[in-house]
Amino acid sequence: MVNITRPKSKRWGGGRYVPKRKPCPFCSDRNKTIDHREPLKLRPFISDRGKIMPRRKTGVCAKHQRVLAVAIKRARHLALLPYVPAHIRQTGGIGIHN
Repeated sequence: MVNITRPKSKRWGGGRYVPKRKPCPFCSDRNKTIDHREPLKLRPFISDRGKIMPRRKTGVCAKHQRVLAVAIKRARHLALLPYVPAHIRQTGGIGIHN
């Protein structure tokens, strides 16, 4: 019996694609702070549906993601950020601000 092996194709061979992680914007720039009173700084971390964006999309580290989530929840409670997408469309994205 002859042992015939197939050549490994380049299409399916190789390792898994592992994307390079984004650096945390709060760790890389020490001057940036997370504050619930600044809704314009928190807006990039909220989706168009009003949800808090996950770490894998924003590149925020675990430590700052926890602080960011609390700040967003506080800003929502104070009506600086909207809870629902209907309010986001109505106000143009940010909520009540001057």
